[in-house]
Amino acid sequence: MKIPVRYFASVREALGKSDESVETGAATLGALRDELIARGEPYASALARGKAVRMALDHTMSAEDAALRDGVEVAFFPPVTGG
Repeated sequence: MKIPVRYFASVREALGKSDESVETGAATLGALRDELIARGEPYASALARGKAVRMALDHTMSAEDAALRDGVEVAFFPPVTGG
C-alpha cells in the first residue's frame, strides 16, 4: 500500500525533507517506523528506537500498534512543549 508520510521539526531537518510517499507492507505504525529505520542513514538516526518520536495517523496521535490502511497520512515528529 502507498502511505503519505510527513516529517516535522528535527526529524524533517535530519531527513532533509518534509514528506514522501512510501510503499509499504507494514501493518502498524511501529512496523512502518522499523521499515524506515532499516533504510539506513539518515532514517536510522532520525527515527531510532532510543529516540523519543511521536507518531500520528490522520492528525491523531497514535501508538505503535495502530493499524495502517491504504492512503492514511502518517506523521513523525519529536515531542514538543508549549509555553
